[in-house]
Amino acid sequence: MIAPQADPPRRVRGTSARDALDGAVTAIAAAGCDTPRLDAELLLAHVLGVARERLLIDRELVVAGAHVHAFQDVVRRRAVQREPLAYIVGRRGFRRLELHVDRRALVPRPESELLVECALELGRGASLLDVGTGSGAIALACKDERPDLEVAGSDSSEDALALACANGERLGLDVRWLHADLLAGLDEGYDAVVANLPYVADSERARLAPEILRHEPPAALFAGADGLSRIRALLDQLARRSRVRTVALEIGAGQAPPVRELVAAAGFANQECIRDLAGMERVVIGVRP
Repeated sequence: MIAPQADPPRRVRGTSARDALDGAVTAIAAAGCDTPRLDAELLLAHVLGVARERLLIDRELVVAGAHVHAFQDVVRRRAVQREPLAYIVGRRGFRRLELHVDRRALVPRPESELLVECALELGRGASLLDVGTGSGAIALACKDERPDLEVAGSDSSEDALALACANGERLGLDVRWLHADLLAGLDEGYDAVVANLPYVADSERARLAPEILRHEPPAALFAGADGLSRIRALLDQLARRSRVRTVALEIGAGQAPPVRELVAAAGFANQECIRDLAGMERVVIGVRP
C-alpha cells in the first residue's frame, strides 16, 4: 500500500516585510516627517507584534491578512494625519521607563530629562513636586532612580492625571498624584519643585509641527502672549512658600533671561541655566540661600 503523500507546505500570501517597509518609507518621507525609515520600522513592528530587529534579519517575514490593512492604517495616520508616532503605538521611552501615552498629555521629550537630572541632585529623603506632570514621566523617572525621594505629581487636567496614575500603577512606582491648578490647594510640604509647564507663545502657533499642533493638548502647550503666563503664575505662588528651596523650570528658546528675572523676584537668589544637547538654554534652576 502506497502511503499518501503529505500536502506541500502552504505559502503565506502577502507582501514581504521589506517591500511593505519601502512603500511606507516613501509615503512617510513624502509627508515631510523627519525619520521616515525609523517610523516605518516601528509601525510595522507594532502591527506585527515583533521586535524591530526581526524586521531586519527575517527575510521570510511577510505582511498578510489583517496586518495589511492595519499597517496601511497606521501609515496613513502617520503620513496623512501626521499623528505622533508615540500616540499611534501608545508608548514612549523616557530614561529607563516605557510609558503609555495618548492624547491626554504631551509626548514626553528628551529635553525634559534635564529636569530629572536636577531632581537627582536633591538631598536624601527630600520631598519633590512635579507640577504639570502630564503622563507622569518626570515624577516617575525621579522615583525610579531615587526611591528615597518623596515624589508627587500634580496637574490641572484630570484626564492627564488618570494617565499618570495608570503609568505609576503599571510600573509599580509610589508617586502621589494630585489634582490642582499649579499649587492651589496643595500643602506646603515640598523641598523642591520641578515643572514642564506650557511655554509656547500664542504667536508661535503657526510655526509648530503638525504633530504638535493637530494632536497634542493645547492647554499643555500655549501660555499667553510671551509664553510665560503659567511660569509667572507658578513663581508668584512659590514666592509665598519659603520651604521650597529649589525650583527647576523647562523653558523655550530665548526665555532664559526673563525667566531668570522671575525666579529671582520669587526669592531664589541663585540661578543657573542648563543647556540641552542642541546648546539651547533649556532649564532654569533657582535656589534659595
